[in-house]
Amino acid sequence: MLSLVTGGTGFVGAAVVRLLLSEGCAVRVLARRGSDLRNLDGLDIDLTYGDLLNRDSLRQALKGCSRAYHVAAHYSLWEADPSVFYRVNVDGTRNLLEAAMEAGMERIIYTSTVGALGYRYDGGPADETTPATLDQMVGHYKRSKFLAEEEARQAAARGVPVVIVNPSTPVGPRDIKPTPTGQIIVDFLNRRMPAYIDTGLNLIDVDDVARGHLLAAERGRVGERYILGHKNLTLKEIFGILGQITKIAAPTIRLPYQLIVPLAYANHWLSALITKRPPRIPLEGVKMARRRMFFDASKAVRELGLPQSPIEQALERAVRWFTDNGYVKR
Repeated sequence: MLSLVTGGTGFVGAAVVRLLLSEGCAVRVLARRGSDLRNLDGLDIDLTYGDLLNRDSLRQALKGCSRAYHVAAHYSLWEADPSVFYRVNVDGTRNLLEAAMEAGMERIIYTSTVGALGYRYDGGPADETTPATLDQMVGHYKRSKFLAEEEARQAAARGVPVVIVNPSTPVGPRDIKPTPTGQIIVDFLNRRMPAYIDTGLNLIDVDDVARGHLLAAERGRVGERYILGHKNLTLKEIFGILGQITKIAAPTIRLPYQLIVPLAYANHWLSALITKRPPRIPLEGVKMARRRMFFDASKAVRELGLPQSPIEQALERAVRWFTDNGYVKR
């Protein structure tokens, strides 16, 4: 069985590719010209070049495939031109789903994000049924993923066999970019985290996220969404675990949210008007941090059998990988 993976060069996508190969599946990876291919080094894959905005390249990539894992997305907390989020994440998803329907695919797994879900005002963990609106989405990334998920649900209503997965915050090796969460780990390792803010995340081992994709393909219900998550932790608790792993002192100073916001706005406008480079303090990240991003993944555990590997081990593997691959200043 041949499976197409979009975004296979990235953090989650590469984990999906590696797991498929370990299960004996043939894998085709769709990548753009000029992509960083380090995560695919040495893997026995069919690499094809194309673009989510080029429908002909999608049709070619899907030929002979029975399943598609649409992991590709534009993921960042800042862009000089925000329209890239909507072109790649919304238009690209629509193109892929339409091409997959034309190809008569057996199953399509669309990788969304918990960022497209709603939140509970009482601070408790949200689940797949927590109400959400576009107005609640903070920033262009979350807005674009919310709209892209709408495309997936509409496609399912038209008969496209698509299942939606919503990863929380994956951690582990091969976070080459790195992701915003990976950057937090890197900054901690480089002792650039003298303080913390009162926020929280749901962490999961990136390999468990990959397993969740394959389980969704086998057991997921068409049109349903499944949170791929594990452990809810405050940022202070995450730093505490990293401190135990690395023997680096975790920050003990908590910065009030009201102090960070004006600094983030200043950074944002400096980037937008002068440097044209991502801000050191991303405004959208700060706005997201106002609420704890806690989630309940029990539906995926119950219906899919999503594994729940110890998050301490995932963080330890992430630390080791960043250290071994030159992200940490000696």
